[in-house]
Amino acid sequence: MTSSQIEKANRFRALHQDPGFFLIANVWDAGSARILAGLGFQALATSSGACAGVLGRRDGMVTREEALGHARAIVQATDLPVSADLEKGFADAPAGVAETIGLAAGTGLVGCTIEDFSGNSDKPLYDLDFARERISAAVEAARTLSFPFMLTARAEGFLRGNPDLDDAIKRLQAFEEAGADVLMAPGLPDLEAVQAVCAALSRPFNFMAGLKGRSFTTADLAKAGVKRISLATSLYRAAMSGLVNAAREVKDQGTFGYVEASMATPELNGYMSGGG
Repeated sequence: MTSSQIEKANRFRALHQDPGFFLIANVWDAGSARILAGLGFQALATSSGACAGVLGRRDGMVTREEALGHARAIVQATDLPVSADLEKGFADAPAGVAETIGLAAGTGLVGCTIEDFSGNSDKPLYDLDFARERISAAVEAARTLSFPFMLTARAEGFLRGNPDLDDAIKRLQAFEEAGADVLMAPGLPDLEAVQAVCAALSRPFNFMAGLKGRSFTTADLAKAGVKRISLATSLYRAAMSGLVNAAREVKDQGTFGYVEASMATPELNGYMSGGG
């Protein structure tokens, strides 16, 4: 374990302990990591959907080895702490999830998220007791490391056909009891739900922005009790939207108006030379 990783881990933990909220920006490659570091973000995260998109696939279609290789490139691009979206831990069994945590630490990551989405369309969510076992195994693996590895447990019901606030809170409380450092429930419908979740927990809550109609201001989220705000695939989708719009302009209109609004090469090069 390098001192650099230990220092990053301590810095990441401190962000969760300091007053107020902080933003964790989800990136999709080393270049986007350097740009967001240059813009002053304090921590970065991967996104399973963005990782899949970089490989020309849909979310959920990436192997553990590919996800960890992707994360390693981002870790090496800047001196910021990086947490990874590791989906369900690339395993059903608790032992498999624990193994993933150890491998994640080996890439230089200082945190990750593990969700209760099974990937099974017939039964999208793991039973609560089994979901808790999986988080317990991940926590136990994280605690064997020589640095504080921030484990985030995700309750996926609102994204997986079970938009039940009481169930989400019950699951998050179980994950908290299992030792998760941070809790997360993507897709909460309104600020009242966010406030109810935060009030029911004693550990930091991560709100996932990036959903249309369910992305609120940072000021309102902080007031509701949110500690960490992540951006999911939204920055990646914004970048791809710019690509599609520019390419359509050239193909359909034969003009290059997008060039006038684009970042100049010297400015872009400035970000690339200042990251790592």
